[in-house]
Amino acid sequence: MSTPRRARIVILPGDGIGPEVTAEAVRVLQAVAARFDHDFTFETALIGGAAIDETDDPLPSATLETCRAADAILLGAVGGPKWASHPTVRPEQGLLRLRQGLGLYANLRPIRTHPALAGASPLKPDRIANVDIMVVRELTGGIYFGEKEEGAERASDLCTYTRKEVERVVRLAAQLASDRGGRLVSVDKANVLATSRLWRQVTTELLAEEFPALDLEHLLVDAMAMHLIHRPSAYDVIVTENMFGDILTDEASMLAGSLGLLPSASLNGEALGLYEPIHGSAPDIAGQGIANPYGAIASAALLLRHSLDLSREALLVERAVDEAIAAGALTRDLAAHAPSALSTAQAGEAVLAQLDRY
Repeated sequence: MSTPRRARIVILPGDGIGPEVTAEAVRVLQAVAARFDHDFTFETALIGGAAIDETDDPLPSATLETCRAADAILLGAVGGPKWASHPTVRPEQGLLRLRQGLGLYANLRPIRTHPALAGASPLKPDRIANVDIMVVRELTGGIYFGEKEEGAERASDLCTYTRKEVERVVRLAAQLASDRGGRLVSVDKANVLATSRLWRQVTTELLAEEFPALDLEHLLVDAMAMHLIHRPSAYDVIVTENMFGDILTDEASMLAGSLGLLPSASLNGEALGLYEPIHGSAPDIAGQGIANPYGAIASAALLLRHSLDLSREALLVERAVDEAIAAGALTRDLAAHAPSALSTAQAGEAVLAQLDRY
């Protein structure tokens, strides 16, 4: 039994389906707290389009300060066409500024396939068997944060990395690989990009000095995109820069069968972390109660593990999600593989029912 833990958790529901899926994740966290005698308090704050509507700012200063004082943060999603024509701000700016403001430099995206969902992936079942990959994406550098020039005739985005930025995210990835299968793949575009050549050099030097026992492989991003489809089970931990990680993990979500299944954790090397499903705000289905909450619930499990040091509780939540899926408790995005589609709330109830069995 874990020692009772007190924690202040900030909920950022955001936009679109964000409020719906975070509500189910909060229910699971409340159930965990009740079961193990933890004291979790929840505080809701604004981000993204919802914050623009209220304050004309995608990340109000009050939200940032509230997050800085928290033990962990759970985010739903940001964005949507409603705010596309705003003259100066976009919902996504709030998320980028939050990552920078909290120093969240590493994004962990675990990708596991479930036997019950072998038919949900567009890949053949034998290709996705036994896939268990951890992608570590650098989160506060690169082209997303570089200087920008916008214009009707010319535009530019500057991609910059420093040795320190590369070292800290590669070191974290190497630590994870040391605790897993001992294999690390570093992804870059060193045949074209100067930043990638720095990335490759720093990675090689750091592993030789600090992690000589690890098996290190360098792959170009286009080759990695191919291998993720051709032989995904060959990979354990993958580390890469910001934009490459964003693209590759969306591609890799198809291994699992749906974007709605996958969680993420954004970390700064300390206890505070930001946890969110990797899917977007899905405005086309927002408010219908049909969104898949499993990615948000799995993100809550990562929150328990990485910010609250509650590994046993995290494992139980992940097991409950797996067993709910195995029992056929699936939402519309996976309904072709179940007798009928569940609502968001019903899927959450299925996880809670599994938790009650333990």
